[in-house]
Amino acid sequence: MDHKNLSGLELMEAVADGQIPPAPISGIVPMKIIEVSSGYIKFFASADKRHINPLGGVHGGFAATVLDSVTGCAVHTMLEAGVGYGTTDLSIKMLKAIPLYKELTAEGKVIHLSKKIGVSEGTLKDAEDNLYACATATCLIYR
Repeated sequence: MDHKNLSGLELMEAVADGQIPPAPISGIVPMKIIEVSSGYIKFFASADKRHINPLGGVHGGFAATVLDSVTGCAVHTMLEAGVGYGTTDLSIKMLKAIPLYKELTAEGKVIHLSKKIGVSEGTLKDAEDNLYACATATCLIYR
């Protein structure tokens, strides 16, 4: 499947369905798309021993990577084929220590989209709806 001819939504749907492999970063920070629609995306993510910092907790980069991915992908779902984006600002609030080996849900949704800028917000929660981190992202759109 030639992903260059797909809209952002079509590309994310193809990744979710296994027709296109996920981004290589999901081999380092396990993330899997479980739901996608225009302006919205949901991932499963789980920290493991590769993400432990020198103090024994999960490194903040785990949540940052997941939230950057989910907020950027939410913007991508609203872009037509051939249009790219890049995160220019990511603001994260770490609210609780990320647990090891626990399946978390990351959700991203677009709150503003213009021809040049996309703004989205994201959350990282567990199945009990405990909020571990949240973020807002600004993406520059390349046309």
